[in-house]
Amino acid sequence: MLLVVDNGSVFIREVSKVLSNNHTEYTIIPFHNVIKTELKRFDSFILSGRRRNDQKMNANNSEIINHAVSEKKSLLGICYGAEILALTLGGTIRKLDDPIKGLHSVNITKKNPLVDKEIKVYQSHSYEIAKLGSQLESYASSNTCQHEIFKHHDLPIFGTQFHPEMSNDGKSLIEFFVKL
Repeated sequence: MLLVVDNGSVFIREVSKVLSNNHTEYTIIPFHNVIKTELKRFDSFILSGRRRNDQKMNANNSEIINHAVSEKKSLLGICYGAEILALTLGGTIRKLDDPIKGLHSVNITKKNPLVDKEIKVYQSHSYEIAKLGSQLESYASSNTCQHEIFKHHDLPIFGTQFHPEMSNDGKSLIEFFVKL
C-alpha cells in the first residue's frame, strides 16, 4: 500500500489520477493527519509539493523520510517533498531570485530506474536543492536546476525538483516508481 502525503499541493488531484490510472492501491492523507505509528502499514510513500512552509509539515515529512530509510521502503519526494528529503538527509536548499514555472527539459546525467532519456517536465518552485547530502546522488539536471532527479545511494528513495504529475513524461516516471 502506498501513502501519498498531501502537503497542500495544488496538484494533488493529478498525483491521484496517475495512481488511479495505473491501478495502484494508495491512500492520500494530509500531512497533519499522518500518525507515526501507522507508517508501518505502508510499503512506499510519495511526499507532495506544498503551497506554504509549515514547521509541523517539515517535522512530519522528516519523520516519514527517516522511517523509509530505516525500514528500507521506497519513497518519492516531489518538489517540496524532494527539498525536505534533501534537507533531512544532510543537504541544503536555497531561495531563488525568481520562481521557476512552466515546461522545461531535464537531461538525464546518470542511468536510473525511473527515466532513461531527456524528459519535458513542469516546474513550479521558488526554492531549489543547492547541495545533496552524502547519502544522495544526482541523476538529472536542467538549465535551471542542478539536481532535478536524485536518489539515495542504496535505497529506492528518489526526489524530483519538478512536478512529474503535470507532464506526460513525468507521469511515466511516477508509473516506474510505483512498479519498483
